[in-house]
Amino acid sequence: MTTKAQGPTLTLPVGARDHAQGPAAATVTLVEYGDYECPYCGRAYPIVKELQQRMGDKMRFVFRNFPLSEIHPHAAQAAQAAEAAGEQGKFWEMHDLLFENQNALGLVHLAAYGERLGMDPAALTEALQRNAFEERVREDFMSGVRSGVNGTPTFFINGTRHDGPWDLPFLIAAVETAARHRAQ
Repeated sequence: MTTKAQGPTLTLPVGARDHAQGPAAATVTLVEYGDYECPYCGRAYPIVKELQQRMGDKMRFVFRNFPLSEIHPHAAQAAQAAEAAGEQGKFWEMHDLLFENQNALGLVHLAAYGERLGMDPAALTEALQRNAFEERVREDFMSGVRSGVNGTPTFFINGTRHDGPWDLPFLIAAVETAARHRAQ
């Protein structure tokens, strides 16, 4: 009997430090390493939303920051803005705003998004200027590097890197296959 070789796996298991949507006991956990300024991540954003809707409670979604700062000058600061919002229980709201406004990620825009979410824009600006969440973003980034992430978006399904296409039909098929294997 031959078994299919598995790809790289998550070196940092999903845990309490992660931003997650969906039940911890879900059959499938989809982890995305993403960059808020990456156009490919922007294209993946509605695909993941659709996948979440279709899978419901059978899937938990986790987002980890992987800003490619060399090519996306606003990505690291946008990731820090999401983490700052997370401190106030608004990570997912900021996450969505950032992806829905990928072409407006400057400091003034991030402060306005924070204000829209009920955050103090001056405090958010100050936190971003002093890189208050830089270490948290770096932890995500380094966990991605150790897990074999070299571009964005990179998805892991139940801890194993998904190396196939991530358009909706392929990602649904991969997640449903993982759900069936887990259920057996």
